[in-house]
Amino acid sequence: MKKILAFNGSPRSQGNTSYLLQHFLDGTGHHPETLEVIHPHELNLEYCHGCLRCNVLRRCSISGDDWEQISGRILEADVLVFASPIYFHHLPGPLKILLDRFRSFNHVQITESGLKHTPWHEWKKDFVLLLCMGSPDDSDADPVIDLFRFVTSILGSGNRLHVIKATRLAVAKQVIKDRDELRILYEKLKLPADLAEKDHQKNKSVLAECKRLGNQLSGTHNQEV
Repeated sequence: MKKILAFNGSPRSQGNTSYLLQHFLDGTGHHPETLEVIHPHELNLEYCHGCLRCNVLRRCSISGDDWEQISGRILEADVLVFASPIYFHHLPGPLKILLDRFRSFNHVQITESGLKHTPWHEWKKDFVLLLCMGSPDDSDADPVIDLFRFVTSILGSGNRLHVIKATRLAVAKQVIKDRDELRILYEKLKLPADLAEKDHQKNKSVLAECKRLGNQLSGTHNQEV
C-alpha cells in the first residue's frame, strides 16, 4: 500500500473541505500505518524568509519549528493530498505558508531566460487537490491549480496532479445536504429553488469521485468503492 499524507487546509472542522477529504480517505480504506492527516493551522511553521540558504544547505535553514519533521514525512509519502477551501481565489494562509517552504526541496539557479529548478530528491508522487468554493464558477480555483502545476513540474516530471473541484458551497456541511435541505438553504440565499436538485446530484457525484480517487491512488483497489 502507498503512503498517503493529507493536509486539511480548512480552519473549519465541519466545513465542506473536511467532507471531500473524508470521502477520499474512505476510499483508501483508512490504514493507519500508511495514512496521516495534518492540519496546517495547528502547526508551528515560520514563513519562508527568502534567504536562499537552502541552495547551499540542501534543506531549509529555519530551525525550531515543525518543518524538519513535516518535510521528512512529505519526502516519504507516495501521495500528497491538499484539501482546501478557496478564500479570495487562493489558499488559506496556513496552507500557503507550508507550500512556500517547498522552496527548500529545490536548488534554484538564475539564468538569462528565467529560473532553473533542480530538486534535491527524485520525486514521483501523486499530488491531489480537493477544492471547495462558494462560487458556481470553478475557474475561481485556477490560481491554486496553476500554482500546483508549477510545483509538481519543478519537483520532477514523474509527478502527477489530480484535481477535484466542488462549487456553490456557501455554508458548512452543504455538500452533504439532501435536496430538501438545499431547497430551504437556497431560498435563504435567494437562489432559484430548482438548482437544489441539480446541485444535490452534483455534490453526490463529487463525493463519489473523491472516494474513487482515494481507492485508485491507495493501491488497495477496494471493489466496493
